[in-house]
Amino acid sequence: MEFKKMKDYIPFLVIPAFLIIVELCSLALSVPVQSAGLEAFQNPQSLLDPILFLAMILGFTALILVLIRYGFKRIMVWVIGISIFLTFVYTFAAIVPLLVSSETYQMVLMIACSIIATSLMYLYPEWYVIDTLGLLLAAGVASIFGVSLGTIPVITLLIILAVYDAVSVYKTKHMITLAEGIIDLKTPILFVIPKKRDYSFIKEGIGKIGEGEERSAFIIGMGDLIIPSILVVSANIFTGGVKYLGLINLPALGAMIGSLVGLMVLLYFVTSGRPQAGLPPLNGGTIIGFVIAWALIGFA
Repeated sequence: MEFKKMKDYIPFLVIPAFLIIVELCSLALSVPVQSAGLEAFQNPQSLLDPILFLAMILGFTALILVLIRYGFKRIMVWVIGISIFLTFVYTFAAIVPLLVSSETYQMVLMIACSIIATSLMYLYPEWYVIDTLGLLLAAGVASIFGVSLGTIPVITLLIILAVYDAVSVYKTKHMITLAEGIIDLKTPILFVIPKKRDYSFIKEGIGKIGEGEERSAFIIGMGDLIIPSILVVSANIFTGGVKYLGLINLPALGAMIGSLVGLMVLLYFVTSGRPQAGLPPLNGGTIIGFVIAWALIGFA
């Protein structure tokens, strides 16, 4: 792999930084998420929960693909918009109680912040707006599911999703169709990393995925940063060990390091210009890093 221009280095700097931000923010949010009672599942050790999680993803994906296939793209925008709004509601439900004590003010501020954040992402979908609010959105999702699933269920989920991602990108290719539909409508559920200083996502978009010509921005799905972060949070909650700086234990740190290694492997292949399944290297690296670090503390 040869880098000819400075912009070739951008994804190797920005995307790993985004992953670290999501993981650290999701760790920071995990305590207020638990305090607010926002767990998604009642039994964190149940192996049925990953199946329910996968069913939700498949159902949502199938709905979006049907809407794209039959030309109901405006409905798709509303479906995704409502999903984003509800996710912000849950995220701010954990954050707002840290700022105000009155339950009435908490509810008002939570709804107001969610409306403003969702509106910004849709009314002004510039890349820096999408990226900034997307980091908060991703951290909120990772934190909620991280505190809701034990490490074994999360590892099961990551393995299943890695296989599903590989099949959907390389075999059925429906994930590419889904990504193109999202990009065409500038739906804000991905991260956009410009290659040039004056780039505008609103004016220029991205272009068709898989085309040979060079695009003016890199993209990575929010899910590619959310899914590995779930194991980081789960490891921090459900495994033992000293928490360094009062924030992170060794298994969670191992998962973080593994996720970064997996991300660098992914980015190496992304520079080829072809669509790549992100979760196989990301999830694989995260799981390996977690297992190694967990073993070091004796599987406590």
